[in-house]
Amino acid sequence: MRSTYRVFACLVAAGVLAQAASVAYAWFAVLQTIDAGGVFDKDAGANPGHYAHGIIGMALIPLIALTLLILSFFARIPGGVRWAAITFGLTALQVALAFVSFSAPLVGALHGLNAVALLAAALVAARRVRRAVEPVLPRPA
Repeated sequence: MRSTYRVFACLVAAGVLAQAASVAYAWFAVLQTIDAGGVFDKDAGANPGHYAHGIIGMALIPLIALTLLILSFFARIPGGVRWAAITFGLTALQVALAFVSFSAPLVGALHGLNAVALLAAALVAARRVRRAVEPVLPRPA
């Protein structure tokens, strides 16, 4: 169960990194389109990077973070529930900040900063497994 907890914590962290990569790809693709004489407006639609960012951030990471939280109750990792809850809370905040950012773009900066906090929390959660001490059984004589 502890290994599964670690895997899911690492999956949240990997998801955050995939988010950063996909949004960077999305906006550099937009800039390339504009440089080539294209137009980016409300009718332009999203590119694959935007779609990936939305799917990973609105579906995959929240599902993985929720699973991590559920696993934390069974993994018996000291501080595991707390860090899984922090990770889940930051994930929920990340989704909320994304929605607010559409009407208040300055909040987008908080969305980016919260992503760093989410990455850190997921990595701390994963490291908690190492601190969990397995009971040492005496060797048979």
